[in-house]
Amino acid sequence: MMHGMVEIIDEAAALPVEKRAMVVDSLLRSMNAPDPETDRQWASVAKRRLDELRSGRVKAVPGDEVFARVRARFAR
Repeated sequence: MMHGMVEIIDEAAALPVEKRAMVVDSLLRSMNAPDPETDRQWASVAKRRLDELRSGRVKAVPGDEVFARVRARFAR
């Protein structure tokens, strides 16, 4: 890696996780221009899922339980 790139990566890695996520998102968007139609469709899905959670039609599963299920499934 080029010297300047190592410094940039080190600086980004030292950021809080929320800021690192923003850096990653920005870099990915710079490589893959967002598609407004895809963004609209994802927003629609997210809104529908939030409405389902709020109304009680679906129940959230704690992340620890989800990861335990995944580990158990792939441990076979």
